[in-house]
Amino acid sequence: MTVKFSGGCHCGAVRFHGTVAGPPVAALDCNCSICSATGFLHIIVPHADFVLERGAERLTSYRFGTGAAEHLFCSTCGVKSFYQPRSHPEAWSVNANCLEERPDLAITRFDGRHWEQAKASLDGAGEGG
Repeated sequence: MTVKFSGGCHCGAVRFHGTVAGPPVAALDCNCSICSATGFLHIIVPHADFVLERGAERLTSYRFGTGAAEHLFCSTCGVKSFYQPRSHPEAWSVNANCLEERPDLAITRFDGRHWEQAKASLDGAGEGG
């Protein structure tokens, strides 16, 4: 089964929609420095199942640490509604807090402060990526 979603940034300049497996929809609650500061709740969506409706020209890119993740912020309101995570290079990470209607979520905590060990635990548990 799949769940349809739509959402975007605070000002509406960035809008997207897509589908994800569920319900419930798997979500990761990461405690790394940027996710903690921004309140990002991750829903991993394969690139093929995500459509950016508008706002590509409004996105500002930010990279830190390894530089593998590309954090994308609306240049008008500053909200990061989705980005390219290093953990899932074949998918986008969509912020559940930026969806118009939040689906039923199955939330797993992710220890992003110890990223390599947490990612290995996810891969070993069959969570993918």
